[in-house]
Amino acid sequence: MSCDVERLDAEAFKGEAVERYRLRAGAASLECLSLGCVITRLDVPGRDGNCANVVLGHSDPQEYMARRREYFGAVVGRVANRIARGCFVLDGREHRLATNDGANHLHGGRRGFDRRLWRVAASATGHEASVRLQLTSPDGDEGYPGELEATVVYTLTPDHALRIDYEATTAAPTVVNLTQHSYFNLAGEGRGDVFEHQIEIAADEICAVDETLVPTGELRAVEGTVFDLRAPRAIGRALESRDGQLDVAGGFDHCFALQGWRARGRALRHACTLSEPRSGRRLRVETDQPGVQFYSGNFLDGTASGTSGVRYAKHAGLCLETQHFPDTPNRPEFPSIVLRPGERYSSTTVLRFDVLP
Repeated sequence: MSCDVERLDAEAFKGEAVERYRLRAGAASLECLSLGCVITRLDVPGRDGNCANVVLGHSDPQEYMARRREYFGAVVGRVANRIARGCFVLDGREHRLATNDGANHLHGGRRGFDRRLWRVAASATGHEASVRLQLTSPDGDEGYPGELEATVVYTLTPDHALRIDYEATTAAPTVVNLTQHSYFNLAGEGRGDVFEHQIEIAADEICAVDETLVPTGELRAVEGTVFDLRAPRAIGRALESRDGQLDVAGGFDHCFALQGWRARGRALRHACTLSEPRSGRRLRVETDQPGVQFYSGNFLDGTASGTSGVRYAKHAGLCLETQHFPDTPNRPEFPSIVLRPGERYSSTTVLRFDVLP
């Protein structure tokens, strides 16, 4: 197992010293940046034993700083997803956040965690390779209260699993909801759309959304709808369905409330499975979070150049963002994301890669 370090050209990142880390374990390998905790490559074997990069990313590392709308491979926060009208009330005090998605706040604001330079301490121990990244978010950052200390650890294991551990502490009451925003294409980066991928999500409900993709507060049953993905279904076939929720989002861009989310306890449980029949690659996701945002790459428009040089058209990749429900600070009926001094935010997601039997 190994973890290698490469320092990139600081001039490309407005004078900041960005580092690239490479983790290797078994046949799998991962590359990530200290900028935004961005995963730029994730190579895993297919049925034929050959490895391919299964995440989308920019061909030029500078693009991670220049572009905003895709969030390729980044950790997003302080709060992932949307907060309606960019404001919330905590302990009787209103907090106004940066708005960067129309009237709403999205993925931490104009300069969220995806655009920050994280401090890095790399390690490789035993049969696993890992890298630890840390960030201090000051009080008032993008409108959020309290100085926050955040940590993300990527660990690659010999059985081709990627474990993502998140932690945070705060100096004053605040809200936290971190997630990883990689786009997956199990056929390989730049190899067409994800229509033939089969997806299964262990969820009985979704968070219904309004025309701005903010939850209405309704947890809508998936039974009898296109959102019933409790059995594997081809993504392309599902996208052909007529449904008002699909129409408003231009595809899937919804938080699925995972089975058992109302139960107490934070044990890892199965969230979803993604597979691609030609390569035979399969991804199984486990998480201790109550939801997973399934985003089918609806806003990819052919302007972003990928790591292979291919420009990403609509549905060239998809995201499976494990997280708490969107707009939770304004929805007391949703599981809380409030973090107070003396408490520790902790979350784990495991991405298990293998091949279909």
